Amino acid sequence: MSKPYQVLSPTAPVPAPDDVLEIIVREGARKMLQSALEKEVDEFLGRGRYERTTEQRGYRNGHLPKRSIGVGMGAVEVRLPRVSDVPKEVSPDGFQSEIVASYQRRSRTQARLMVRLYLEGLASGDFEPIFRALVGETAALSASSIVRLKEEWQQEYETWKKRPLRGRYVYLFADGLYLKAGGEQDKTAVLVVLGVDEHGHKELLAMEEGYRESTLAWAETLRSLKARGLQEAPLLAIGDGALGLWAALDEVFPTTRHQRCWNHRTLNILDKLPKRLWPAVRKQMHKLAEAPSRQECERQRDALSARLRAQGQEQAAACLERDWDDFVTFYTFPQEHWVHVRTSNPIESIFAGVRLRTAATKRMRVRENALYLVFKLVTRLSLNWRGINAPNQLKLLLAGHQFQDGQLLLEDARSANLAQAVAA
Repeated sequence: MSKPYQVLSPTAPVPAPDDVLEIIVREGARKMLQSALEKEVDEFLGRGRYERTTEQRGYRNGHLPKRSIGVGMGAVEVRLPRVSDVPKEVSPDGFQSEIVASYQRRSRTQARLMVRLYLEGLASGDFEPIFRALVGETAALSASSIVRLKEEWQQEYETWKKRPLRGRYVYLFADGLYLKAGGEQDKTAVLVVLGVDEHGHKELLAMEEGYRESTLAWAETLRSLKARGLQEAPLLAIGDGALGLWAALDEVFPTTRHQRCWNHRTLNILDKLPKRLWPAVRKQMHKLAEAPSRQECERQRDALSARLRAQGQEQAAACLERDWDDFVTFYTFPQEHWVHVRTSNPIESIFAGVRLRTAATKRMRVRENALYLVFKLVTRLSLNWRGINAPNQLKLLLAGHQFQDGQLLLEDARSANLAQAVAA
């Protein structure tokens, strides 16, 4: 039986649930503190519990509600007992403590805390000056020892990438993230696929290491989705201008329609223009993307192309007109979804959070560690994802109904009644 998919929530409590050492130390410290508080009351009243004195100094009145108190416990010195002459039939390896393992210098909970702090942005080289007093003088706190604490990320990632996919996915967002990792000068490409299911919820579907964004790399990523249960092709895929992605989609999911990112196209056009023209063209491109109908969008496109050619900017005009149909596909989908599918912002916003964290890491020596770090970061960021607008419209799309300029095409009364029922 395969191990069920389970990834620890990034906001879950740090203590390991089966860390016996940590449980004993914490419980012992709690009992000692509680005992000291009770003794303090005894000294104040001049009598113990259930004792009587002639002097009236007050009465015990229960306890306040429980509360947690943070303390800087730091390292705890302990002497492990030894047992000699243990018969083989009793224990072949002699006495071995089940609470403190041989050569153990930190509790599992403390190790997980280090990993969590690394994930949240603390560079591994900063652990030594910050946490030496906490872990003790003899505990290993080098950068390499912190990296070894991240091994459980690999196990979580391997379990996650093999999990089955159930249900139907309507939209796919795909893009590649480049990180400085490994010994080569080239950056490592991490291919990321985000899906929107039939209920409008966003979900991280795939994350694979690839050599750049080649057709082969994207095809392998998409085939892995198909093998894990994504048999029905998504209706729409959103991405930038990476040719490898679109070629792979045509190969693996040939019926999936394409929607190119307007933000990337705007940047491509500006790259071919002098800076003095950037503000006006950027504003016009924004108006194009938000045009209420495809006809109006194309009218504004023609006007902008003519203006650019009149200014001698032939390359920019040609860039604007190239692959035009892939930029206006969103007009055949619900208007409420346009804000989501016109651009690859849903996945670009994830990359922004990842880049903010990986900037402190400089270059990672091991490429796989970069992949596991990104996986944990995206899992952390996924807690703040919101669903798409008007998820009820997804039912109409999956039922095969058509949209024009964002509006449902009502061919007969039955369709109108269905639209009202879905809206309700």
